[in-house]
Amino acid sequence: MSSDNLESPKNTQRRKTLIWVAGIIVAVGAVGGALYAALVPGLSIAHQEPPTAEVVIATWLLHQSVPAQAKNAINPLKDLADIAAGRDLYREKCETCHAYDGGGKTTIGAGQYPRPPALRSFAIQATPDGELFYHIRNGIRNTGMPAWNLPDRQIWQLVSYIRHLPEVASLVPAAAAADASPPPDHGRYVGSLACKGCHEEVYARWIKTRMANVVRDPREHPDAIIPDITKPNPVFNFTKDDVALVYGSRWKQRYFKKIGDDYFPLPVQWDVYHQTWSKYFVPNTGDWWAALYPPDNFQRPTGPLCDGCHSVNYDIKTKTVTEWNVGCERCHGPGEAHVRKPVRETVANPGRFDYVHASDTCIQCHSQGQPKTKPIEGKYYDWPVGYDVTKNLKDYWNLEEHKLGETTFTHFADGTSHKNRMQGNDFVQSLMYARGVTCFSCHDPHGGDNVAMVRKQGNALCLDCHGPNAQAGPHAPSVEAHTHHKADSAGSECIACHMPKIEQTIADQNVRSHTFRFVTPGDTETLKIPNACNLCHTDKSIEWAKAALESWPDRSPWRMSR
Repeated sequence: MSSDNLESPKNTQRRKTLIWVAGIIVAVGAVGGALYAALVPGLSIAHQEPPTAEVVIATWLLHQSVPAQAKNAINPLKDLADIAAGRDLYREKCETCHAYDGGGKTTIGAGQYPRPPALRSFAIQATPDGELFYHIRNGIRNTGMPAWNLPDRQIWQLVSYIRHLPEVASLVPAAAAADASPPPDHGRYVGSLACKGCHEEVYARWIKTRMANVVRDPREHPDAIIPDITKPNPVFNFTKDDVALVYGSRWKQRYFKKIGDDYFPLPVQWDVYHQTWSKYFVPNTGDWWAALYPPDNFQRPTGPLCDGCHSVNYDIKTKTVTEWNVGCERCHGPGEAHVRKPVRETVANPGRFDYVHASDTCIQCHSQGQPKTKPIEGKYYDWPVGYDVTKNLKDYWNLEEHKLGETTFTHFADGTSHKNRMQGNDFVQSLMYARGVTCFSCHDPHGGDNVAMVRKQGNALCLDCHGPNAQAGPHAPSVEAHTHHKADSAGSECIACHMPKIEQTIADQNVRSHTFRFVTPGDTETLKIPNACNLCHTDKSIEWAKAALESWPDRSPWRMSR
């Protein structure tokens, strides 16, 4: 054989090396291709369940991301008082995504990726205290889990309560745990005083609220009548003897006279803000029921038109109530069974309902609508007769209809409410509602020191979920970068732009909208709905406001100029 046909050992080794490298590249490519085919298609879709491999890898990486020192931290809190405090924090900050029992099955959680974990599961319960603390404090990037800037003690209180979630879940009836459906009938109404013995702290807060004091008897509460009615009244003169009940104290005050077994509103009201008298009469062009009653206040009883929402258990046959005002059972249903056996199965708790039934607790009265059945025994009612929170509001009540583009007594042209007591009409249109947020995600119905019973004052409430660069927005490094106004100024308040005061309660006194939409100056131009910019900058034109917004580089010119 010729020496020319022989390959040198060096070349042979090189060829083998190249073959091995090529083989490795092909193998890696094949594995990569398989992983791509298995994982990447649909990777960005939030509502699909992720592949097992993705979950395993992500979970392992999450555990590895926690520094050893943080992971080994020990929870110093053991007292029942701290567990109870953790429960309150959990309900305020965690329940919306993780569910009241830690099961993780909520409407808002179902639309997130990755899903909020079941905190009562073995995997979470086996996670070290320090690791839970670390994730609560720092959040988890690229998920819906925000960083909670809370004092150490409060975070440890949350960890303490999370450890008790398996016990909480065991107390929940199977049906309620499965779909949070409203509970069954719980007997008769017993009144709020029956709740005080066990719920003294909550009762003490509630009794100070306007919910508990919207209707008062001046014989029991001599200070109930705000103005001096001994002075001549330019609208309608009356005396204290004419007043059986007083309604309202924040914006306006009205006076009900008892004739027979009905109450009737006097044709006068006190404007609390302006300290003036004005006429009170609903014209036929106002509420839907007005044309169905004679044009005389003394032929328009408050029973069909008011009392169903301003009392507990108004009986349309006997015209009696269990108690006046928004008492405990207005939101929790009849309490007889719970008084006899005080366990969670015997009482309705809107905090355990799905988001629709939960918000219906408030919408039953904070909305304009009409009963499904009318008239009822010859009378037209302006509240959902027969409904209580153990039932479905949709079976008793229709929200006021609106045709897009029309400005009516109740709505602006875009569908935003035009008048007070329509928070529910607004809220059900909102993205917040669609994502499973409830009225009491933001408001504490049992009362507190903040205006409108919100859980936190000012931007602090909104920033719990909508912190800078959060998944839920705003997509800016700071509040002032988002608002283009100085920090702590009126223009940097979340509610200034997303909840402008455009819904009339009396005269020029307005309350905030609850659609959370930003109304642009262009909307004002085309739909005649007030925008937040010109509500503050009253000396400026709509064109000025449009130009200002369009100059912001992080705002869509198409949206701002519409």
